[in-house]
Amino acid sequence: MGRMTDRRPTVRVVDDRASHRPDTLVVEEPLEIRVDGSPLAVTMRTPGDDIDLAVGFLCTEGVVRSRDDVRTARHCAGNVVGEANAGNVLDVALAPGTPTPSVDPTRNFYTTSSCGLCGKASIDAVRTRTVYPVADDDLRVPVETVAALPDRLRGAQRIFDRTGGLHAAGLFAPDGTAWCVREDVGRHNAVDKVIGWALRNDRLPLRGSVLLVSGRASFELVQKASMAGIPMLAAVSAPSTLAVDLAAEVGMTLVGFLRGNRMNVYTGAERVVAGHDSAPSAAEVGVGRQAVGGSPPASA
Repeated sequence: MGRMTDRRPTVRVVDDRASHRPDTLVVEEPLEIRVDGSPLAVTMRTPGDDIDLAVGFLCTEGVVRSRDDVRTARHCAGNVVGEANAGNVLDVALAPGTPTPSVDPTRNFYTTSSCGLCGKASIDAVRTRTVYPVADDDLRVPVETVAALPDRLRGAQRIFDRTGGLHAAGLFAPDGTAWCVREDVGRHNAVDKVIGWALRNDRLPLRGSVLLVSGRASFELVQKASMAGIPMLAAVSAPSTLAVDLAAEVGMTLVGFLRGNRMNVYTGAERVVAGHDSAPSAAEVGVGRQAVGGSPPASA
């Protein structure tokens, strides 16, 4: 697994018996993102797919919009062989004509592995306007397909199987085919890696797609999906109030508590169809019935 995992000694205790054994842990290291040689942001991430992470971050921050806006993206080697930060600095050179971002003094660009927006000065500052509107996207996904996505995402989490400590984000077609799955210690980083993959493969906007994330759905994840033109965001846990508000504002479908045959569709329920394409949508049958809507599972 390269630098994505590492081993640490532990004392394992079962009942009243202790034994010494190593444990495999997920790696968490800082990544400094530079634009045209100037530092822009530092994020705590799991090494791997760093270029996707960097360009995805720049896309969701509104710095770049397409592959044509990026000239090169590469790691910067340390000044000294074996230097600690070697591989943890990545520079993105913008294409001629692409405006260079200015570092707003009201924002601290350091982000943790749990929150990509901790340095934002105000909630208004994070309402970045996308050039890829999603409200008119005619995506329709059968409820059975939506319900099957968590198992498909889990099946692609090869690092999670060894560590149990990683989030994942998966981009899926309307029929449930996985286009891209990425893992990271930070949920927002996993999303940026997926969006960066799409940008580098010239697939933006991501119309007709579903983004599934492990854990909860926060405001920033809705914003990131909106910036990439993703019409449906699903999460295995709860959304926040701001996530629901923003999804409604931009016309995105937001699904939460996606577990087994249960889910809550908070916004855009017309895109979740109850069976075949000709069947009524979740909005038409009414949120709150069986697989669609209602209260979260008792175990939530």
